[in-house]
Amino acid sequence: MCGIVGIYNLTQHHPIDQSLLERMLGLIRHRGPDEFGIYRDSRIGLGNARLSIIDLSTGSQPIANEDETVWIVFNGEIFNYVELRPELEAQGHRFTTTSDTEVIVHLYEQYGPRCIEFLNGQFAFAIWDRRPETGGGTLFMARDRVGIRPLFYTVADGVLIFGSEIKAILAHPAVSARLDLTSLAQVFTLWTTLSPRTVFEGIVEVPPGHTLTARDGQISVERYWELSFPEGREGQGVLLSDEEYAEGLRELLMDATQIRLRADVPVGAYLSGGLDSSTITTLIRNYTSNYLKTFSIAFADPAFDEREHQERMVEFLGTDHRRVECAGADVGRVFPDVIWHAEWPILRTSPAPMFLLSQLVQQNDIKVVLTGEGADEFLGGYNIFKEAKLRHFWARDPDSAMRPLLLQRLYPYVQGLGSGGSFLEAFFRKGLTETDRLDYSHAIRWANTAPLRRFFSPEVQAALNGYDPAVEAVARFQHHPAFTRWTPLARAQYIEISIFMSEYLLSSQGDRMLMAHSVEGRFPFLDHRVIEFAGHIPPRLKIRGLNEKYILKQAMRGLLPESVYARAKRPYRAPIHRSFFGPGAPAYVDELLSPEAIRAAGYFHPPAVARLVKKAQSTHPLSERDNMALAGVLSTQLLHRQFVENFSGRPIPPITLHRLCLGPD
Repeated sequence: MCGIVGIYNLTQHHPIDQSLLERMLGLIRHRGPDEFGIYRDSRIGLGNARLSIIDLSTGSQPIANEDETVWIVFNGEIFNYVELRPELEAQGHRFTTTSDTEVIVHLYEQYGPRCIEFLNGQFAFAIWDRRPETGGGTLFMARDRVGIRPLFYTVADGVLIFGSEIKAILAHPAVSARLDLTSLAQVFTLWTTLSPRTVFEGIVEVPPGHTLTARDGQISVERYWELSFPEGREGQGVLLSDEEYAEGLRELLMDATQIRLRADVPVGAYLSGGLDSSTITTLIRNYTSNYLKTFSIAFADPAFDEREHQERMVEFLGTDHRRVECAGADVGRVFPDVIWHAEWPILRTSPAPMFLLSQLVQQNDIKVVLTGEGADEFLGGYNIFKEAKLRHFWARDPDSAMRPLLLQRLYPYVQGLGSGGSFLEAFFRKGLTETDRLDYSHAIRWANTAPLRRFFSPEVQAALNGYDPAVEAVARFQHHPAFTRWTPLARAQYIEISIFMSEYLLSSQGDRMLMAHSVEGRFPFLDHRVIEFAGHIPPRLKIRGLNEKYILKQAMRGLLPESVYARAKRPYRAPIHRSFFGPGAPAYVDELLSPEAIRAAGYFHPPAVARLVKKAQSTHPLSERDNMALAGVLSTQLLHRQFVENFSGRPIPPITLHRLCLGPD
């Protein structure tokens, strides 16, 4: 795992400032504190901050091919590099390292942009190709299929500037930080931005599953991989028996887990006590001889705590376990650091405990952890999928008094679920019979979040001029060539994966919180072979009745304790309101939410925020929507303070170059 940066002259040829590349690397040195390297010529400058995991002795970056006409800086891991290398050697390629990075160089040399098709991994990389036969100066960049690793860029003053994090791009004197109002509206509706947008004006991402090519002053971005599902009413692709689907899933997960243990440093695992992390940890424990340290979060508030289930799995597997306990005050204390690393406003505080968890991993001298991300999205684990299924069933008889009672199965802890005007029945009845809506699964949630935009200032409201992010999202589904022919579950999965998982979960709760403490996360459920196989599993095996991830439970039957299968899924959440108000509340909260600070930043309406603060200062719990508003407003204010107001004065940690490569002038 690493961080990468770069500056490419699109038109004029002039030397790239080495000290500028060093400053860019300094801002992301948390991603790779072990080594720093730079390649520089008159057209381009590439930089790498390395977290040494594979080939500790000879894997320093940048890395070149045999005649130094192709150079790469790489962030991530290629898990099948062991299998790819002998094939390339048989084709005449000569290696000087044992790293996975060099495999990409020779794959590109052999196949050009098609090299992506051979990679099983999580990656963002930049290749500088100065071979005469390819035009003598091509920048080729790529990002993994679902966006596990980030890659951002902008164009300013005739140069393309890129980096693993936005803060590296902002180090360039031609770039300044301004929050994009359309993007803010998207966050305050969809929880995140719609790719390729970021929340900063003029700075975009290379979308998941895409490549970027820059040559002769032109930039093109192309898709190389797309999430897909079988078409038709049953949504079944390859015709297998139920047992064959379970066996196929288990075998793929076993292999995906095993190849993600490839490292020259110790590898640990997250163990929350739920089905997903328990599956991965069990596969590590049962099918490898690895000594295993596991890590988990516990909460001081019993409403969020799952340590009982964690302890059962630790006892069952016999792992060497470490746990960090998180209280509301801890969330408040680290929240500014969370936003600095996330570079996005957030409507939940859930990333904060993940930040503390990766800190615990680092303190235990572990650089790599395997986790269970992706199982819920690809195997039907979220309540939002079950809600949509239940509502489709209810819509066939909308006047039924019995069908809405199924909501009790989803939310047994919410009071007043009976018919006759209960909150949940009224909530889920909205748009009940509009089953042809492309966003049927998510429309209620988005409509519930959209009122948060009322906190925007009159000036922001006027600038947005009635813009509705949900309308833009739906337009994307309308233009998708197959979306309308998928099953309702497949459509719901596509929305959840392409918007929420790729743009929020894998970033704000995943890569950014892990890399804040120089820890690499690896995700067996996001192996593209697992993803593509899961896409062909029929919906009836993902959600059996209202039993989520049924096929995964069948695949792991006999390998996990019965209690893991039987217990109700509990969504991961963290305290919001009490993290910022009450005993031990951090001082920055009152400052940033003061009418003066709100007015100066200009995003929110001071009277509306003042009313929210008054509610938060009372002894009564905040509503779900008010909690989201509090997190959203405070995180936006922090983002403005850190990146818009004070970024230029922020000290940049120094680096020492371990590798400096100079190309032709």
